[in-house]
Amino acid sequence: MALKTKEAKPAKLHVKTGDTVQVIAGDERGKTGVIKSVNRQTQRVIIEGLNLVTKHNKPSAKNPQGGITKIESPIHVSNVKLVSSANA
Repeated sequence: MALKTKEAKPAKLHVKTGDTVQVIAGDERGKTGVIKSVNRQTQRVIIEGLNLVTKHNKPSAKNPQGGITKIESPIHVSNVKLVSSANA
C-alpha cells in the first residue's frame, strides 16, 4: 500500500498586510513600519521603507537610461513584532 504525502500548508502567521510592526533583529532593529505584503509559503514580510537593497537596472527599451534603484527586501516573520493591528 502506497503512503500518501501531505501537501505543505502555508503557515498561519501572527501578522498580516497593513499591520504596523517593529523589527527586532538584523540591521533594521528597532525601526517600525507598515507591512506591504506577506508571503506565507516562505514566512517572509515586506515592510514599507525598511530593509532597502540596491538593484542595478540594465538599460532596456522601457528604461533606456538604466540606473540604480532601491527596493524593499523581505524580512523573516520571526524578526518582526506586532505593534498595532490593521483592524484595530
